[in-house]
Amino acid sequence: MIRVAIYLIVVGAIAYGVALFADRPGDVVITWQGLRIETSLLVLGAAILAAVVVLTFVLGLIRWMARSPIVLARLLRNRRGVRAYEAISHGLIAVGAGDIAAAQRFTAEVQRLAPGEPLALLLSAQAAQLNGDRDAAERAFRTMAARPDTKALALHGLFIEAQRRSDAAAARAYAEEAARIAPALGWAGTAVLEARCRDGNWAGALDLLEQQKRMLDKAAYRRQRAVLLTARALALEDSDRGAAKEYALEANKLAPDLVPAAALAGRLLAEGGQSRKANRVIDSAWRANPHPELAQAYAELRSGESARDRLKRIEAGAKRVPGHIEGALAVARAALDAQEFAEARSELAPYLERPTRRVCVLMARLERAERNDEGRAREWMARALNAPPDPQWTADGYVSDRWLPVSPVSGRIDAFQWRVPLTGAIAGPIIEPELPGPVSTAATSRDQNQNAVVPTSISARPSAPAPLQPEPVIPLVHAPDDPGPEVARESDAPAGEDGGWRKIFQ
Repeated sequence: MIRVAIYLIVVGAIAYGVALFADRPGDVVITWQGLRIETSLLVLGAAILAAVVVLTFVLGLIRWMARSPIVLARLLRNRRGVRAYEAISHGLIAVGAGDIAAAQRFTAEVQRLAPGEPLALLLSAQAAQLNGDRDAAERAFRTMAARPDTKALALHGLFIEAQRRSDAAAARAYAEEAARIAPALGWAGTAVLEARCRDGNWAGALDLLEQQKRMLDKAAYRRQRAVLLTARALALEDSDRGAAKEYALEANKLAPDLVPAAALAGRLLAEGGQSRKANRVIDSAWRANPHPELAQAYAELRSGESARDRLKRIEAGAKRVPGHIEGALAVARAALDAQEFAEARSELAPYLERPTRRVCVLMARLERAERNDEGRAREWMARALNAPPDPQWTADGYVSDRWLPVSPVSGRIDAFQWRVPLTGAIAGPIIEPELPGPVSTAATSRDQNQNAVVPTSISARPSAPAPLQPEPVIPLVHAPDDPGPEVARESDAPAGEDGGWRKIFQ
């Protein structure tokens, strides 16, 4: 409405001006170099207006002719860009679909139309990965790494390629560079953290975790810090027990249900004469997560204690988790040590219908200690061979005799869980009974207290000494968030066998 009003006002002003000149005629005389031009004022105004219009048109035409090469080049460039965009789109779709021929065809077209574009470089790298040409993919990623806008993506691609050729040093260097230029990159921070854990650099891992604190939710941060503090405490247990106790207590404060932290803190507190505090730490973890390691730490809480007094304490602890098998097994072991055979038998009785391996071994001990019945003891040990397995520390299909802070397969922090291993493969020789000859007593992987009494070898020959434990962390196999396709999926399991680790066949 306002525009209409303004338009009417302008038209009215022009009409008024024309009428004003028409009502007040006058003559205009121009003399120039002997020429005399006489005309009216209205005609002179019309001539000037016409001259302005013609001059404007001529100037516009000249300007268009001068700019036509630029306009034509821009038009051709836009058309070339549209074609390149379509080729990149079709190429990425072909890569995603696994069409190698189409991906290569569109890659060649993109290289002809827009060879330096970031998406063109990415398409070239992914097409090379799809075709299995790792060298070409690495060259494309290195070209991208020279550009500031694609450097982070290029470092991720180079990291993946280094992982595929098992170059741990190069992979770590790329991850550290990516974490330096872009601290918010989750894959880079995770890779560097896992590398430091693999090296046993727990102090460096804790420092890096502090830098990533803002990118983690509070619960995940507390849990990961507790795991790393526990790993550092275990590493210092033999060299600096004071620092180990401090780290274990901090880990227990962050994650009271973390069994290794509570067990280590309880042991170190008991050594320092702080039995009451040790009892509180172990009891809190025991209520949240009954575990054999906690039962063992609780049993060893007071040195010089008689077997019957220890039995009374363990009975009190078992009452805090009524109906739990770990409480019954702990009481049965303490009763055997105190020679309270009837109580030990009553604790194991509810689990004899389908006994696990630890129950079978405890029953063998009971038969041997109470009745000196070697035949029944051997029968129970033979039953342990085919008995259901007990829970063990398990991560990604691997089981370990002891807790480890990271998975040996994926490198994940806090991957080990206390559960019955149901899937996976055994990383050592399969345990099978030898049919001929008598069956000897199973060698256990614990000391005479037999807290974890899973048989490790059953044979007529003397059992071999226990293998050495592996390093705390085994190098990674796969990296997260692969930016490109993978021709053949590599095995998640390491090629060699490592003492102390066992895969569980399904």
